[in-house]
Parts: sequence; C-alpha cells; structure tokens
Amino acid sequence: MTDAAFSLFASQGYDETSVDDIVAEAGAGRTSFFRQFGSKESVIFPDHDALLVLVEQRLRSTTEKSALRAVADAVRLVLFHYVAEGDKARQRYALTSTVETLKDRELVSGARYQRLFRRYLSTWGEGSEESELRAEMMAAAVVAAHNRVLRRWLRSECDDPQAEVDAALESVITTFSAPADVAPAILIVSSGASMEDVAASVRRVVGNEGLS
Repeated sequence: MTDAAFSLFASQGYDETSVDDIVAEAGAGRTSFFRQFGSKESVIFPDHDALLVLVEQRLRSTTEKSALRAVADAVRLVLFHYVAEGDKARQRYALTSTVETLKDRELVSGARYQRLFRRYLSTWGEGSEESELRAEMMAAAVVAAHNRVLRRWLRSECDDPQAEVDAALESVITTFSAPADVAPAILIVSSGASMEDVAASVRRVVGNEGLS
C-alpha cells in the first residue's frame, strides 16, 4: 500500500488523494489500511517507533566514557535507514517540504530522537545543571549533523552520505572533547542555527573564548 500511496501522491497530489484512492490502487481494504497505518499521514513516514527501539538498543550497549560516540553511532542508524529507502525517501522529502501537516509531523519525529539522545547523555552525566546543559547541547548538535547530511543527500547534493556523516559527527565529538579545567559556560543557540553555527559557537565555549 505504501508504493500505491506514493505513486498517487506523485501523480495527483497529497491533498487530492484519499484513503479510498490508495486502497483501490493497492487492491486492499480500508480496514487493512487503517490497521497497518492508522491515518493517511502515517503511510508517508518510516516506522519511527521501530527505529527508536533500534537506536535505544545501541545506546544501552555503551558506558558513560563512550556516551557521545554511542549517540553518534545511533543517529547513523536513522540516516542509513533513509538512504536505504532510496527514491521513496526523496519522494517523502518532496512532500514534507510542501505539505504543512507533514512538515510538522516530521519535526515532531525528529524531536523524539533528540529527546532520547538527551535523556541518555543526561543519565551518563553527573546530574548538575552544567551537565544537563551539556547533554542538551550534545543531543542538538548530533541531530543537526544528521539532518544536514540527510537533507544534502535528499537534494542529491551528496554522493557519499556515510563519509559526510562520519566527518560531521567526528566534528561534533571533537567539539565536545573539552579539557577538564574548562569552566562551564552557557551557550544560547537559535532554533534555526545550522550545524556549523552550533559547532562554531560550542568551540568558542570549549576553547574558553567566551561569547560576545
């Protein structure tokens, strides 16, 4: 049914396609559709619940000393899932870029991963306010790195997403490898900041240069 839905969305538009259209194209029934997907929106997106389970399994297999690298490894699972979808992922991107309800749902899905990363990074910290802030910053930076590479690949601007995400995540890990004697600082990052902006700002803090 997913293939039938994407085909119809491409040929006649998302809003113009009904569930009845999809099940007729797929030769299935409405009951089967709603049992599998629950809504027309859901047929667009990958199974984030299953992906989150895989991500959490990776996070559970590590320790505090390798916490950020574990989060970096976990976010790769999400990127490679999209890459493995190929053209379907690009068709979804075209839809989520133009249909507001789908765009909002995509943002909510991304926030679920960031909350999970923050929770694990926070658990591995010492529980101070500075540790909580650092966990929030690290989770945001990892997601920003992932999103930048994914969007470049979706726009056919990236031929080797694995190499790009490896480099981006290594930059995040290097950024947060702060010397032990660096004093804590507060970093304020706008919601629209790019991964490069986040990394540059964090480097100034980690390098004890301060923020203007």
